[in-house]
Amino acid sequence: MKAAVIREHKQPLTIEDAEMPATARDEVLIKVEACGVCHSDLHIAEGDWPHLQRIIKRPLIPGHEVVGRIVEKGDAVNNLNIGDRVGLAWTHWTCGECELCKEGRENLCPNQMITGATVDGGYAEFVKGKASHSLKVPEALTSEEAAPLFCAGVTVYHAIKSSGLKPGQRVAIFGVGGLGHLAVQIAKCFGAQVIAIDISDDKLEFAGRLGADVTLNAADDAVKKIRKMGGAHVVVVTSAAKAAYDLAFFSVRSGGTLMVVGMPAEDLSFPAIMMREMRIMSAATGTREDLREVLELAAAGRVRCQVETRSLEEINKVFDDMRRAQITGRVVLTL
Repeated sequence: MKAAVIREHKQPLTIEDAEMPATARDEVLIKVEACGVCHSDLHIAEGDWPHLQRIIKRPLIPGHEVVGRIVEKGDAVNNLNIGDRVGLAWTHWTCGECELCKEGRENLCPNQMITGATVDGGYAEFVKGKASHSLKVPEALTSEEAAPLFCAGVTVYHAIKSSGLKPGQRVAIFGVGGLGHLAVQIAKCFGAQVIAIDISDDKLEFAGRLGADVTLNAADDAVKKIRKMGGAHVVVVTSAAKAAYDLAFFSVRSGGTLMVVGMPAEDLSFPAIMMREMRIMSAATGTREDLREVLELAAAGRVRCQVETRSLEEINKVFDDMRRAQITGRVVLTL
């Protein structure tokens, strides 16, 4: 099968004839129709996360926003059938037995397998998945529309849900890219007043069309303007730029929450916050239940991912565009 492969860090991916995946009794073989390109894929290709390198396989087929149809299944699989259209997310498999899994926080399972990191992912014609973690895609969504929801969508949904955001409260979203444009829509689903911040006027105009109540250019005293409103109850940073966090920190009102979603290559640091009683929380993708809820919102037409399709052979050009922040919405590879 044809696949895009990471062999060395900071080197272009190679398009190769890779070996077909062999499925176990509890797995399904999926013929890939679409796979979203996530900034995490670029971080993995660049070797930006030293703390994860010990578990990331190499050579590696990346990609963890996968949608396709089942063409083969193991003899222990009873919940899915040949021909079903399913998706795979970052969380490839969780144990179900650890404390965190039993607490309903399977996205934090210490024993988890990760699609496109610890096991091969969807930058390929075929990929295997655990039947327990292969979720059916609603018929109302195309494969290209659905694919980014399996990471970008579920991640920002989980972040906003975990923040405790209440209807009528102000939420500031820093970065209107692949994650941020979905965060704008999802925050509206939660009944929030949405403030979108970016350095691109085109992206801000896009955020306004998606329902943002206020749009601000980060270079135009954005923090001062947010604080004049009373500050944001919740700030969600979807940008991978450290500069976005430097601004976001001072946009949070006292007692508010800063949600860390976008992941810069460098470490983050913040001033002492004891006089403001604010929380800083990170969000680690989401659970299968979160994902089902996002898919339902999308199938109902309340959340829609802006998608640009490219071929598998264009992946290195996509990564270059991502490095230059030239992507609006989400790029999806079609096979």
